[in-house]
Amino acid sequence: MTMPPPLSASGCPMLHGATFAARPAAVYDQLRTQGPAAWAEIAPNVHALVVTQHRAAITLLNDSRTYSKDSRRWTALASGQVPHDSPVLGMMAWRPSVLYTDGDDHARLRWAMDDCIARIDPHRLRDITRRSALTLIGRVIGQGHADLMADFADVVPMLVFAELLGCPPEMTGRMVHACQDLISAGPQAARGAADFAGLLFELIQLRRTRPGQDLTSWMINHAAKLSDDEALHQLFCAVGAGVIPVAACTAWTLHLLLRDDEYAGSLAAGTLTVRRALEKALWQRSPMANFSVHFARHDTTLHGAYIPGGVPVLISHAAANTDPALPHGLGYDNRAHLAWSAGPHRCPAISQATTIVQTAVETILDQLWDMTLTDESPDPLLRHGPFHQCPQSMPVTFRPKTESRLPATALTGGIS
Repeated sequence: MTMPPPLSASGCPMLHGATFAARPAAVYDQLRTQGPAAWAEIAPNVHALVVTQHRAAITLLNDSRTYSKDSRRWTALASGQVPHDSPVLGMMAWRPSVLYTDGDDHARLRWAMDDCIARIDPHRLRDITRRSALTLIGRVIGQGHADLMADFADVVPMLVFAELLGCPPEMTGRMVHACQDLISAGPQAARGAADFAGLLFELIQLRRTRPGQDLTSWMINHAAKLSDDEALHQLFCAVGAGVIPVAACTAWTLHLLLRDDEYAGSLAAGTLTVRRALEKALWQRSPMANFSVHFARHDTTLHGAYIPGGVPVLISHAAANTDPALPHGLGYDNRAHLAWSAGPHRCPAISQATTIVQTAVETILDQLWDMTLTDESPDPLLRHGPFHQCPQSMPVTFRPKTESRLPATALTGGIS
């Protein structure tokens, strides 16, 4: 008989640590026994309410009169009860971006974000993604083995965002390395965040004098008249909210295609098969496992659960998407999942994120068509932390191939 996951010293389920990384579903089951929203420890000595019920999550995400995104309302943080070096602060501490604002402030910043993202040409986005993917494939194609996570899924969105931001070639490598530190679970994450913010500041100054057809130029010249600080944090948000979810979704889509019998022998079907696997991955493996942090403006209840004001309330997209109360036979083609969140803070770049994932997956399947997963486990170990549902690694083997299959332009890249 499998033992239940251990509880924290305060008696709460833990959304962090090795046990959660190995058995997240068991922790979500623990939370469900306590109702639609329950207390959890999300980092050592840091607690939050976590919503696991799909219906309750939809209610909260659409109720901006009761709930705020402004983390300056976090009572424990304001009173010094949250450790200053807590790993969750990178994602939860307030910044002047669309992610942490309400009302008119949110409307202005969301206007700028939506407009800038809408200007990304989908054909150019596919071309950038394919070139980035081919560059990375070119580095492993002769080896006969690779880690789809570290060698491919992690890096594709970094290269894509570097180009979308308008990074000159000499800055791209620095940008990618800063992002790699930023998304790590180790002590280098704080250094990566600082380095990345510094690079964005450099880029904003560059594009003030030399504007181009890129996200940075569009953001700083938008009619919303963002300050440099607002523009920096908007761009930080766009990349921070884009890189890991896109990487995770790419990995989970590949994992489904390579091991799920439903897709065996049908990869030649191409785009349709990849898109179906992508949608199934969003239901089963929401890249943002627990996020969409809100704060009740006053003491309230949510579907019978007591929600005190001033405490962080996280939506468990992963638990809500696998809620046993969801109708049977809903089907993975139904897009009522919460992988992209919902309400006024729903992801503004769904189409763009989907394009990157789909193009990256199609490209690697075309080039490394005989890949086989080394680990046949249906549930790879996850990276530690409460927010992202991302595999630690995804090793594959394939027959070594010559680089002659790749276009010449794919054999050069912006990182070393």
